[in-house]
Parts: sequence; C-alpha cells; structure tokens
Amino acid sequence: MAMPLPAPDEAFSASEETPDFEGASVRETFELFSASAPKGWRVELIEGEIYVVPPANGEHEEIVSELSGQVRDHDKGLGRYTGIGLSLPGVNDVVRVIPDLAIAPKGSFGDEQDWHAPDPVLLVAEVTSASTASRDRVLKIRAYARAEIPVYLLIDRETGEAVVCSEPMGDDYAHKSLHKLGTEVPLPAPLGFTLDTSEF
Repeated sequence: MAMPLPAPDEAFSASEETPDFEGASVRETFELFSASAPKGWRVELIEGEIYVVPPANGEHEEIVSELSGQVRDHDKGLGRYTGIGLSLPGVNDVVRVIPDLAIAPKGSFGDEQDWHAPDPVLLVAEVTSASTASRDRVLKIRAYARAEIPVYLLIDRETGEAVVCSEPMGDDYAHKSLHKLGTEVPLPAPLGFTLDTSEF
C-alpha cells in the first residue's frame, strides 16, 4: 500500500511524529516517503528534516540540460547525472540529497545502489525554484562542503546569478564567486572551463 506523502516541499523534522509513522525514526520515515514518491518527485533528508519536491518546471530543466550539454562538449569522459542519490555526512545523521546535476567520471555509479558516496563527484549543480532556493543557498552549501565536493554551482534564478563555490573547508566553501546570468562563468579545477550562461 502506498504511504501518504507530505505536501510538496513541506519539511518534517526529526523530532516530529505523524499518525501514519508513529514510532518511526526520521530515517525510517524518509525511506518510506522515498519508496512511495511518484516518479519525478524527489525526497531528500537534510539536517534531520525530510523534504518532498515535485517535478521541476520546463525552464528549470532547460537550464539543467544546457549545463549538461556544455559539460559533455568540454569533456566526453565525464558522466552527467540527474536524479542520482548522494549520501553525505551530516552533523548528527546522514544527509540524502538528489542534486539537479552531478558531474563525475563515467562509470562512477555503475552499481545498483540507490544512494552513493560522493567521493567521485567533481561538481554538483542546483538550479533554484521558488520553493527550494533557501535550501539551495544555505543547507546544500553546508552539505556539499562537508562532503568535500570540489565545486558547487548554484544557478539562482530568483537573483539572476550563478554562484560558483570551490575549495570546501568544514561546512562552507572558502571561495565563492558571483556572476550575472547571461555572462561567461569560469569554473575552477577540476572542471576548468568557462560556462556560457547566455541561454539561461
């Protein structure tokens, strides 16, 4: 029987108990939500809270597609993964996220696991939506930095900026550069090429 999902993008904290999941831990509740989510929906666990995100709109997906295409044109040896689950270290518990785009060498995720260690990931990208922007700007910076993912690219549609975060250090990135969307955005090593955001 399908389990009821929370309203889209509604957070459930670790300390919360709901009638349907009485006595279940936040990790168990997360697993139940993940198994019950309709195709295209994302269920994430960040800092003890569960987030359910509906499918993205067309503009969002066009940006992800353009990003993916430019990475492919730069280096055909890199895999471009949308919908890959990453299991990251958290402060008190594991963090489970599904980035809009993850870049890693081809073959990095050739197993049958649902959640993967972030070790091979060279870059993660998130494209904001109105409901996810605050998480992408704060919680995910912390999560990706703690996992020592070399580059986090945030395409912030609300502010019209691309934020390039590099040099992870603790729960933040030591270097952040802001660029207006529509301009050329240099991506540091290990990618090391210039992203054209004129189509964004």
